[in-house]
Amino acid sequence: MSGTWGNTIKYTIFGESHGEGVGIIVDHLPPGLELDFSAITKDLQRRRPGNTITATTRNEEDEFEILSGVFNGKVTGAPLCAFIRNTNHQSKDYEKTKDLLRPGHADFTGFIKYKGFHDYRGGGHFSGRLTAALVFAGGIAKQLLAKHHIRFISHIYQIGTICDLSLRELDLSKHDFSDLYSKDFPTIDAAIGPVMQNKVLDVQEKGDSIGGIVETAIMNLPAGIGSPFFDSIESVLSHLVFSIPGVKGIEFGDGFDLAKMRGTEANDEFYVNNGEVRTFTNHCGGILGGISTGMPITFRTAFKPTSSIAVPQKTVNINTLENDFIEIVGRHDPCIVPRALPVVEAAAAMALLDLLSSTY
Repeated sequence: MSGTWGNTIKYTIFGESHGEGVGIIVDHLPPGLELDFSAITKDLQRRRPGNTITATTRNEEDEFEILSGVFNGKVTGAPLCAFIRNTNHQSKDYEKTKDLLRPGHADFTGFIKYKGFHDYRGGGHFSGRLTAALVFAGGIAKQLLAKHHIRFISHIYQIGTICDLSLRELDLSKHDFSDLYSKDFPTIDAAIGPVMQNKVLDVQEKGDSIGGIVETAIMNLPAGIGSPFFDSIESVLSHLVFSIPGVKGIEFGDGFDLAKMRGTEANDEFYVNNGEVRTFTNHCGGILGGISTGMPITFRTAFKPTSSIAVPQKTVNINTLENDFIEIVGRHDPCIVPRALPVVEAAAAMALLDLLSSTY
């Protein structure tokens, strides 16, 4: 498995959904760094299962233990290892159906690649449970980026066909988005949040699930960050964001809508403001040639519907190689999007920190 990533700061993720826990090792952090662990805890609480009416009832506290790399409140320079214990898993839910391939899951591909030795309980190492470790690492990255005044804005842009206001349509420098951070269901338009929630609950009652889109803006990233061809901002961000379970699409700026435009509509014209080059519009999402322009980086992340649904589905028994049916039991999110915001931010922060570290 490919569990290690990073050029300057390296991250190694480990654990399984129904094992002892999940965790991450962060190597090459600057010694003497004082981390705000309360801020990391807040991000973990945003992602935590069991804390909203639309989330799974698996109630994990997501309290982390620092096993190494911190002494007297500061980073030592040795690898920092954080561990988050699993305390509320129910592995028996998976025993009766362990040979039945769950549609939409990595059961089949995991079985083939790891020759049947993978942990099938709750998705094992493929599970969204591991994003707790990702959020921890991203919390560290966000604190290092904050020293450069780089910050993140994220909201639920879409659930099914229901859409919130778009960050593309707003002057981000003139709006206060701080309340999004504390909302259980963060939308810009306060009236649309309950509509989305009701849609999720309606789908859940039918034993089904639904997908959606997280929209993110990265503020105050200076111009000149990114290293084309293979380490462009889009390349590196996409690499990390696509590591999040359930992500099936990403677009930057106006993304696929650019395919409908003419150059006169899509090009962002330049002007000078207080000695700095800016653009009147930001269709490119703050990136040209794989390099930051100094405008906000904007991107959308599409999540598929949760694969575990309480509806009978056709499948195959991998042990007998016979056709069969499966009806999944257990505790699952009818929509993973509300809990995904801090995960997307974490992945983006890790990516940007890697790019910044190779620049300075």
